[in-house]
Amino acid sequence: MPRGTKDTSAASGTGGEALACYLEARGRHDYTRSLLTYIRPPCGPIMPARDRPNQPHSGGAGATAVAVSRRDATARKGGRVSGVLDGRMALVTGGSRGIGRAVVERLARDGATVTFGYRADHRAVEEVVAGVTAAGGRATAVQADLAEPGAAARLWDAAEEFAGSVDILVNNAAIGVVRTLAELSDEDYERVMQVNLRTVFDALREAARRMPDGGRIVNVSTVNTVLPRPGISLYAASKAAVEQLTVIAAHELGGRGITVNTVSPGATDTDMLRAHNSPEGMEMMRVMSPLGRLGQPEDVADVIGFLVGPDGRWMTAQNLRAGGGIR
Repeated sequence: MPRGTKDTSAASGTGGEALACYLEARGRHDYTRSLLTYIRPPCGPIMPARDRPNQPHSGGAGATAVAVSRRDATARKGGRVSGVLDGRMALVTGGSRGIGRAVVERLARDGATVTFGYRADHRAVEEVVAGVTAAGGRATAVQADLAEPGAAARLWDAAEEFAGSVDILVNNAAIGVVRTLAELSDEDYERVMQVNLRTVFDALREAARRMPDGGRIVNVSTVNTVLPRPGISLYAASKAAVEQLTVIAAHELGGRGITVNTVSPGATDTDMLRAHNSPEGMEMMRVMSPLGRLGQPEDVADVIGFLVGPDGRWMTAQNLRAGGGIR
């Protein structure tokens, strides 16, 4: 399952149970409902959320998440400029949209010079570079299809040509195919494993050979490695392998002061999440979090910013689950 496309089958508590039953009562035959019925027995009759007093509900067919009336103390309150990464060079894969874009913007805001890879969205790339430049930062984009062998090495070469040695590596790019084992093709397997696993392996190998001492590496995984569900075998397996690479790389590179960590986002409000989930599914993910909201790309980027900055110096071989408490 694509990163940010959060599995909605692990609902708990009255909010999650109510919405789960609501979906079944409406007879939805989408991916969210199939996951619900996989782990839950059929529900009895329930009252739709919009008919219960004092219950928030969506504003119509185009709505994606129910508004929360209570104060949200976890939302970010504007930008920050710390300069803690001044003089550092960062390489981010998949940096034109969603979490990757937020990571590029966060690292540039903290002072790093950023090279990021993208596959095809030229307009998004122009927006990211223009925004970073307008804020006083420095960034460049390199087009690369990570499904092609050797793409990671070419990205590393371009980053060094742009600004010198790479001090920070964030392996963010990933793809997902949502199909059952019986439906998956050999081509599905090859493409998912190439982009999600082989490219990370290649980038880590380049880091082992070329990154200066004291560097920082973050590999982006998913909570779906601990919440596996039908249809995401390739995605979950590829990300689980990345988590093991993280731990091994941390032990191999630790003697040089290089830290290697994983960040595993949960339900994060991105274009990809919206494309793979119904409005009801989005609402279910919201109520699964103790914080009562979906994650934002900046929430995940800030965790990564901590790990690659000076305050993350004692963190290595760890997997930080940035999912708003979803587990």
